[in-house]
This record gives sequence, C-alpha cells and structure tokens, in this order.
Amino acid sequence: MLVSIWLVAQDWDLITPPRFAGLGNIERLIHDPMFFQSVKVTAYYACVSVPLSIVIAFSAALLMNTKVRGINVFRTIYYMPSIVPAVANAVMWSWILNTQFGLLNQLLRSVAGVRIRWLQDPQWAMPALMIMSFWSFGGSMVIYLAGLQGIPEALYEAADIDGAGRWAKLRHVTIPLMSPQIFFTLIMGIIGSFQTFAAGYLMTGGGPENATLFYVLYLYRNGFQFFRMGYAATLAWVLFFIILGLTMLVFRGIGSRVHYEV
Repeated sequence: MLVSIWLVAQDWDLITPPRFAGLGNIERLIHDPMFFQSVKVTAYYACVSVPLSIVIAFSAALLMNTKVRGINVFRTIYYMPSIVPAVANAVMWSWILNTQFGLLNQLLRSVAGVRIRWLQDPQWAMPALMIMSFWSFGGSMVIYLAGLQGIPEALYEAADIDGAGRWAKLRHVTIPLMSPQIFFTLIMGIIGSFQTFAAGYLMTGGGPENATLFYVLYLYRNGFQFFRMGYAATLAWVLFFIILGLTMLVFRGIGSRVHYEV
C-alpha cells in the first residue's frame, strides 16, 4: 500500500526507472472518459446484480429451510456452483451464451423463435453477465440458511397464536431477525461487485463497445497492458475510496435498522 501511494505521483512503465509526475496521474484521471465509463458500468452492475442476488439467495434459503426427505442433497446442489473456479465458470457460460449453438439460445429458439447475441450486443452483454452472476448464489444461501435455522420456533408459535399468516410472519419475524445476515451479504456484495474482473476479462474483454468495461478490468489494462503503473495505482486508490464511501453510506443508511439479538 505504501508503494502504491508513492506510485500515484510517478510515471512508471515497469522497464525504465520511475519518473516523478506530480499530479499528472490525477489530471489524467479527471479527463479520462474510459475512467467514467468503467465507473458507470460497474455501478450499473452493482445496483442491479447485488439486490437481485440477495433476493434469489434468500428465496432459495427459505425453500431449503424445510424438513423434507433428501433436503441435504438439494442444499448441496444449490451450493456447488458457488465453488466453481472463475475461469471454468466463464468458459462454461461462454458456451451457454454462445449466439450460434449456446444452450440458452437453443431454448429461446425452441420456445419463442428468437436468438439473442448475448455477448456481442452492447444492450445484452451486461444482462448476460448478471445472469451468470446469479448462478453463484449458493454462498449467500448457506449464510441465510444458517440464520433461518437460528430463529427460535417460539416466535413463530407466538405469531400463530396472534393469527399471523405466512407473509406476516415473513415480514415481522423472519426478515427482522435475518437483518444481520442480509446486511452482511449486502456489504460483501457491494465490495465484490466493484471488484468484478474475471467475467469481463475472459468472456467479453470489456466489449462490445466498452459495455462490460469493469473498473478493475480497466485498472488491469492500464497497469499490465499499457504499462502505466502510476495511473493504475491512482485508479486503485480511487476504487478504495469508492468502496469505503459506499460501505460507510450503507452503514449510516441502514446499519441502525439491523436487529441484533441480545
């Protein structure tokens, strides 16, 4: 971290000795349209994928929190995609989303007679990567499942005595007591979404038309493709402050509403 702070004021191509650049890297950032494009793309991805991932994982946890025969098998199946390596995940989804012979387009063609250029169309590339991200909801699901199993049954029994229905119990008992887990996955989801790299690098290369130019992918390009390590360090510190600011905003906005049992 100390070296990266020093690099912010340097112009270094990894080959020749670093040269002092003063505020040159910061000035470059202010006038860099690709910087703002990468922030826009990453913010769009975070604002859509994080809330939907929470809803999907929480819904799956509710389904898995039942006492039926073989439920452990289903829990394992739902969890397994979350441990698939990022490269293998990208290769598999590149095949699923392939325009010509992809599994998803084959299904759409048989049902609706349409074929979508998932990874070649700027309008569909980001939704395609979001769909792929929902595949790995198993980690959050396990966290929610552990929280659901820690809720005392006496609270549900009391709600039944008061005449509460299924939705009333979900709203007034389950969600309030699950707020620590939801808050945790929200924070981690925001941090993780702003660090997205593998999907954009391996599947789209930031395209088409920079529609999937994630922030960390642009940072990587500047550091290890364009050999502008000083500018890459500047981008890294800006990312740090973006994540720090968003985390503090979430803590200030909804942190006080989290219910912690005494």
